Amino acid sequence: MPSQLRLKRINDRIKEILSLVLLAKIDDPRLSGVMVTDVKVDRELDYANIYVSALEGQSRTEEVLDALKHASGFLRYEISQEIDLRVTPRLRFFWDPTPEKAARIDSLLLEWQREDHPEDPDQEDDEFELMDESDDIDEEDF
Repeated sequence: MPSQLRLKRINDRIKEILSLVLLAKIDDPRLSGVMVTDVKVDRELDYANIYVSALEGQSRTEEVLDALKHASGFLRYEISQEIDLRVTPRLRFFWDPTPEKAARIDSLLLEWQREDHPEDPDQEDDEFELMDESDDIDEEDF
């Protein structure tokens, strides 16, 4: 069994290879805008769980997962050409909702900030005031 460090290196390398293959070598329009968010290989190196997401969001989940399942043989071959392992792990694909959740949290925080601090043109925000070019910078300030 490989060490934790070796497993991490294998995970990172598989993620890098799949990202490059999806970007440059696959012409399937169903896989446009798909990104690999994480890879987890089991300790026996039998299976690699690949977590993916798409720019359009969860509306394309089934379409993307079907296309990846269809291309899994080619993807596995590409991995085997780049990584020297006794046996190339079988690929299993899963949808990763993390990017969508992060975008939702960002929008909620932005909305909350707008409600908490409504923008008033008469009120200046001293916290983010920029220096003019005419302001002198003394070496003592550093």
